[in-house]
Amino acid sequence: MAKRRVIKIDPKSSTPKYKQIIDSVYEGIERRTLKKGDKVPSINQICSDFTLSRDTVMLAFNSLKEKGILLARPGKGYYVDSVEIYNDEKIFILFDELNAFKEDLYNSLIDRLKGRASVEVFFHHFNYKVYKNLLNESIGNYTSYVIMPATFDNTAQLIRKIPKEKVFILDRLKPDLNNYPVVYQDFELDFYDALVEGLPLLRKYRKLIFVNPGGKEPIERKTGFEKFCTEYKFGFEVVKSLVGFKPSIYEAYFLISDHDLVELVKIAKYYKMKLGKKFGVVSFNDTMLKEVVSGGITTISTDFVEMGQTLAKMLLNRRNEQVRNTSRIIIRNSL
Repeated sequence: MAKRRVIKIDPKSSTPKYKQIIDSVYEGIERRTLKKGDKVPSINQICSDFTLSRDTVMLAFNSLKEKGILLARPGKGYYVDSVEIYNDEKIFILFDELNAFKEDLYNSLIDRLKGRASVEVFFHHFNYKVYKNLLNESIGNYTSYVIMPATFDNTAQLIRKIPKEKVFILDRLKPDLNNYPVVYQDFELDFYDALVEGLPLLRKYRKLIFVNPGGKEPIERKTGFEKFCTEYKFGFEVVKSLVGFKPSIYEAYFLISDHDLVELVKIAKYYKMKLGKKFGVVSFNDTMLKEVVSGGITTISTDFVEMGQTLAKMLLNRRNEQVRNTSRIIIRNSL
C-alpha cells in the first residue's frame, strides 16, 4: 500500500493545490514509490492531512481518473491503474542554434518535464525567414510555445498570432515582448558584475580586450564592458576578431567565440605565454571542456541548467513571470 507521504503539498507554492496532488502522484509513479495496483491515500485522509476542501481533492482525483492513472473501487478507495503518464502538454521550442551550452539547457528542461509533456525542437539559425515560417506553421498545433527571438526585434506582431497565455520567451528580454513570461540573461549587467567580481585578478593587467564579433551577439555586453573599464580606469579595446592581432603580456582577453578561444590558446602557446600569469583569457558560456583546456579556462556564464529548470516550472505551472537567470564568473587558471 502506498504511504501517505506520496502526496506533498506546499502551502506557500503558487501552484494550485489540486495540481500539486496530481504532480505528487506523477512523481510517485516516476520514482516508483507508486506502482500499478497500489492504493493511494483517501480523499478524506488528504483533506485532513493538508486542510483541503473535498472539492479540491476530488478535482485532482477526477483528472487522474480521466487520464487513466487512477481507478476508483467502490467502498475501497482509489488505486493506481496505469503507470503510463500521458502527455497533456505538447511544447514547441524554437531555439536560435544548437551548441554545447544550449544542449545543457535542453537536457535540464527535458529532465524536469519528463513524463509530463512532449517536446518538439526547431532552430532558426538567426534567419528571420526561417524564424517566421516556423512560427506560422506551428500555430494551433501546440499547447505551449517557447520562443528564443535572439537578435530579431519587433516580432510582437508575429508572435501575437499565438494565444498570449501559451507563449514563453527565452534568453532575451525584448521591449516589444515585455508582456510575456520570460527567462532571460541581462547581458550588460552579467558582464559588468562578473568583471567587478574578478577585479582583484584583473588589476595585474594593463589592458582588457573584448573580442566581440557582433552580428548575432548581444550588443549589451559591449556596453557593460566599456562601463566597467571606464569606471575602474582600465585601458581597453573592443575588436571584432583576432585576425592580424598580436597579443602582448599583461593583457586579458574576453572571448565570445570558441574558435577565437582555440586560436588564442594556440597563439599563447606559440609565444610561450602561460595563461593566468602575464596573459589572461576569459571565455563566455561555460562547458565541461573549458574546465580542462590549458589547465582550466575562466568563464563568464549564465547557469543553463538552472535556466532549463526555471522554464520547466514556468511551463508546468503557467507562471507569468519575468526571471533573470543566474550568471557568474567561474575563476580558473587562465585568469
